[in-house]
Amino acid sequence: MKILILKKIKAALLVIDLENGFVRSESSHVINTAAASLPACEQVIQLSRKKGLPVFFIKRIYRQNGSDVELTRWQAWINGGKAMTPASKGAISAEVPETVKPKPGDYTIIKPRWSAFFQTELDLILRRLGISTVVLIGTTTPNCIRTTAYDAIALDYEVVIVEDCCSSQTPEIQKANIDDLQRIGCMIIDSENYCHNLPQLPCQDWLKKIRADMNKNNNLPEPFEDLGEGGTGWIDRW
Repeated sequence: MKILILKKIKAALLVIDLENGFVRSESSHVINTAAASLPACEQVIQLSRKKGLPVFFIKRIYRQNGSDVELTRWQAWINGGKAMTPASKGAISAEVPETVKPKPGDYTIIKPRWSAFFQTELDLILRRLGISTVVLIGTTTPNCIRTTAYDAIALDYEVVIVEDCCSSQTPEIQKANIDDLQRIGCMIIDSENYCHNLPQLPCQDWLKKIRADMNKNNNLPEPFEDLGEGGTGWIDRW
C-alpha cells in the first residue's frame, strides 16, 4: 500500500448495502465474505459518529412486483424468494444487521441501482453539508462499492475505501477490484489505520490543486483564434 497524506477534511461515511439479504448465509444473494466484515464495519461506523462524520446508510429495497429489480438480477431475485422487499424480515430481508443498525442522526438513502449516486438525493445532501471526501464501506466491492466510487469521482469527490470493511464473493475478486480502484485514484486504507487516525483521512487535495492551477495560469477554457474574414472563434481541428 502506498504512503497516503493524512489531513483533517470534510468527509462522510457511506455504508453500502449492509442488509440481511446480502449478509446472511441463508439468503441466495449472500456475499460470502460480508458477514466477516461486520466487526470492522461496526468499529468504523461507531467511531465515525463519535468524530462527527455524517453516516449514510445506502440501502437497496425492491418493490413487491419486481418492477425495479435490475435486469441482470431479476431471475435470481425470483428464484431466491423476492428478497429485500419493503418491511421484509429475516434472512432475505432489507433489515440492517443488529450490530451496524442506523441511529438517530444518520441518513438513509434508498438507491434504485448499484451506485449510491444513481437517481438518489445523495449528491445534493453531501454538497449541502460541504463534503469533499466520501469513505466507502459495505458490499459488494466489484458492484456497489465500485460503481459508487466511479460516480463519486465523476462528481469531483475524493474517495477513500476501507478495504477490510468491504466484501466480495472471493478473496481473489476482492483483491483484483481493490487494486484496480487504487489505480483509478481511490485511496485505500484499513479499519485499524482509519480508526487510529480519524478525524484525519487520506487526502490528495485534487480540487484545491486544480483550482490553484486554473487561477495561476488564468487561461481561457478554449482558444479563440482568427477565423478569417473578420471573425474569431474556437476551431475544432479534429
